[in-house]
Amino acid sequence: MPAAAQNYLSRLPEDEIIYFLLPDRFDNADPANDRGGLTGDRLKTGYDPTSKGFYHGGDLKGVIRRLDYLQHLGVTAIWVGPIFKNKPVQGPPGAESAGYHGYWITDFTQVDPHFGTNADFKALVDAAHARGIKVYMDIIVNHTADVIKYRQCVPDTNCPYRAKGDYPFSRRGGVDGAAINPGFAGDAVQTPDNFARLTDPGFAYTPYLPKGEEQAKTPAWLNDITLYHNRGDSTWTGESVTYGDFAGLDDLATEDPRVVAGFIDIFKGWIDRFGIDGYRIDTAKHVNPEFWQAFVPAIRAHARARGIPNFHIFGEVALGVFDTAQLARHTRVDGFPAVLDFGFQIAVIRALAEGKGTDLLAELFANDAIYEGGADTARTLPTFLGNHDGGRFATFVRQMNPGADAAEQLARVKLAHAMLLTLRGVPTVYSGDEQGFVGYGGDQDAREDMFASKVARYTDHGLLGTTSTNAVANFDEQHPLYRLIAGLAKLRAAHPALRRGITTVRAAEDKPGLFAVTRRDAASGERVLIAFNTSAEPITRQIAIASDVAGFDTLDGGCPAAVSAPGSVRLTVPAFGYAICKGRVNP
Repeated sequence: MPAAAQNYLSRLPEDEIIYFLLPDRFDNADPANDRGGLTGDRLKTGYDPTSKGFYHGGDLKGVIRRLDYLQHLGVTAIWVGPIFKNKPVQGPPGAESAGYHGYWITDFTQVDPHFGTNADFKALVDAAHARGIKVYMDIIVNHTADVIKYRQCVPDTNCPYRAKGDYPFSRRGGVDGAAINPGFAGDAVQTPDNFARLTDPGFAYTPYLPKGEEQAKTPAWLNDITLYHNRGDSTWTGESVTYGDFAGLDDLATEDPRVVAGFIDIFKGWIDRFGIDGYRIDTAKHVNPEFWQAFVPAIRAHARARGIPNFHIFGEVALGVFDTAQLARHTRVDGFPAVLDFGFQIAVIRALAEGKGTDLLAELFANDAIYEGGADTARTLPTFLGNHDGGRFATFVRQMNPGADAAEQLARVKLAHAMLLTLRGVPTVYSGDEQGFVGYGGDQDAREDMFASKVARYTDHGLLGTTSTNAVANFDEQHPLYRLIAGLAKLRAAHPALRRGITTVRAAEDKPGLFAVTRRDAASGERVLIAFNTSAEPITRQIAIASDVAGFDTLDGGCPAAVSAPGSVRLTVPAFGYAICKGRVNP
């Protein structure tokens, strides 16, 4: 094997730079699979490149074709959006959309034909590994596509959640209904014998499989209605968070040992067949902790047995508020090795898009202590600025700074990426951010095509840092954001303190201005001072540092050659600028 292919297995999660992409929106190298082998109009095939809610034609061969582009950017791990076979189209009449995003799964064992074949995915993994690039799969266990219907819901878009207290497992259709499921002791008793007694799923609604869809899902056990919660749509509060249907999607009863064993088997299989390097787990907070307590160690142990010692698992615990405790709980209770760092995203948005103080960033790093494993775990959290659900960071900057010109918008976005690439965590770049994509918001509005788009809402506005638009392909390696990320990626790769260093906050303010940290790598002793200016004016400050640092070598920005006094350095940082300084220690 080439040296790169051998060395990638030894890299720790915090050594990576992740690039997240949705295959449908990245590159279309094989137009023959645009309709997924289906015939008819868009409601049959799911393909309509003019609509933001349908398939556009991107595929796995397109990702392979752009591996040079990703490698030049500094990417060391590709997080591929779900590639499993999906229900092509679902939704009520007049409000249909397609499964281009990959989250409406019907077959957990096959690549969706719109993206290619299992052989195409194997080719992608092999080609990435040959370059030393890891491949992380986006997986789902919380739900499947919307196949199960309820007799009481006509149309089936209005099925209010029915709670366990009002609709217990022991009665049909409510507490006054006929007795059912004799001997079932409730789903807190998670044993095969107990769940064998849950034979009637009609406790809340009367679920059924529409004619012709009785065997719609693979593996076959997924067609058993008793393996789902069947309690109606989640209200996103209380018990419905884990028991409710996610926007109508069939919500699996992940308390049932058959479901636990079934998913462990499925996702061991992807490791066996393709040798992938990690799982990003969708909707992690919507699944009961006991499932993860069984699933995560089983998958990690299997990966180690297959020669993948640093298999990375990170869960999505989506937050709209700054709440590190809620993220950390899933590392302590569920046993997740890592979670997506929504706290980082929110702190950077407040500091750089919203124009608040930098003190929330200091609080973010102070809270690292509450993760299971503390700061060591925090260094493995994938950090990000925006995503395909909530929107792009550039979008937030434009929306929250309507008076800012394009130059200021770009400066804020560049500074955010400097934070992303140099602060603790695993930097995760969302496809298109490196090309200045902006968009109008979240979800479908944040899922623009990297190849030439035909969606009017994607092409009617300009991008940052370029005169280009989404009407043409955007793989420009000279784009200022691409060049910035590539340059910082090289620094990160060359300096262990930027990947593995312990973080000490040195300066923060309750208004736009200075945020500074030092990072020290315990193994090499390397020390790096990193300072950011989130204000529109240059700032000069004295910053407290370790007393044995005599001066600095400039890695990026402007760094003082000597300290002002032992334990203090005078630093000037331009507006929306930053400095990365490697410390020289007294002998």
